[in-house]
Amino acid sequence: MVGESSERLEPGLAEGHHDATGQATAGNLLHNLLLFGRLLRGLGLDVNPGRMIDLVQALAYIEIDRKADFYHAVRSLLIHSKEDIPLFDQAFDLFWRRPAEYGIELNLGALLSRPRLRPVVAPPPLKAPDTPPAGAEEPPGEQETPILEVTRTYSARELLRQKDFAELTPDEMVAIQAMMAGLVWQLGQRRTRRRRPGRGPSFDLRRSLRRNLRYGGEWLEWLRREPRYKPRPLVIIADISGSMERYTRLLLHFIYSLAEGLDQVVEAFVFSTRLTRITRQVRDRDVERAMREVSRVVPDWSGGTRIGEALKRFNFDWARRVLGRGAVVLLISDGWDRGDPELLGQEMARLQRSCHRLIWLNPLLGSPEYEPLTRGIQAALPYIDDFLPVHNLASLEELAQHLAALKS
Repeated sequence: MVGESSERLEPGLAEGHHDATGQATAGNLLHNLLLFGRLLRGLGLDVNPGRMIDLVQALAYIEIDRKADFYHAVRSLLIHSKEDIPLFDQAFDLFWRRPAEYGIELNLGALLSRPRLRPVVAPPPLKAPDTPPAGAEEPPGEQETPILEVTRTYSARELLRQKDFAELTPDEMVAIQAMMAGLVWQLGQRRTRRRRPGRGPSFDLRRSLRRNLRYGGEWLEWLRREPRYKPRPLVIIADISGSMERYTRLLLHFIYSLAEGLDQVVEAFVFSTRLTRITRQVRDRDVERAMREVSRVVPDWSGGTRIGEALKRFNFDWARRVLGRGAVVLLISDGWDRGDPELLGQEMARLQRSCHRLIWLNPLLGSPEYEPLTRGIQAALPYIDDFLPVHNLASLEELAQHLAALKS
């Protein structure tokens, strides 16, 4: 039982998450906590990000392998209504165990797709029911219907996360766009030359002098300064040539979600045979209107690919304006290039020197059979800091984690 202090939390649940077969896979406790919080919100409980942050911080003060301690810490921080405890207990018992040992799997996708309404529980009768007449069969005892459903199905949401963008149906594309809009983006910050009041290593002599005037000029208080940090600019250069046609629309939605999700300005460019700036268009609050505006201003949809010439235009016309303050550049392309590979190598080297980090996102990299054998990729690889896939929603989630982990 949960309340027994001797019971231990399953190691696989404390250390990782599970796949479709219920086996523990590599991961961490934070991932499982976020899934559990989403499950509770999907069931109608008032679980907000602030409470989840408090829970993560509180886990440093308890022994998480003791199931009773873990249970009471989670319940006290996430549940604030007595009526929610039975629902929470069922969710906790079904989530924090090994599904393979019971031959069942918790259908998180079905639960999270429910309306976020508190479950309606019928009130108990005010008086006992009448005694049945003699000779009538005894009605079977009422069995409590569990609020959580346990099935053998695999989450459709998880399948959609792993499906390649090029294989999506129109309905699945709409679902992916909605899931993409919910991604949280955060870019690593850069250390500026300015300082602010804080607990840094350097003294703030001017503020210290003003503060100590109250003591008649005696230096009794020493005030300090700490470095000031600002988010790095982000620049996106996306390939919309014919070879990228299967991915273009969703990648444009990806650019739009980045522009909406980040606090700093996101500079966006697309290219096929020529380079076009679409920064103003993706700032529109309506995503469909933004896509229409992008289609209107771009003259070379699904044309040939000349990556070297497009990067040369960017380096000479735009780099000075948008690559200041340690910008991060995302270059999205499959690497199929009809231009001069020597020119591509020269412009990639110039671009890498001008930015803080150059990340190449390739939708073909998600295939296990892919090898970077094209002339364009071979010319560009020596100047790429990170070579990452961008073929499904799971790869975008990994990219979000990678961007957030960039060092200053």
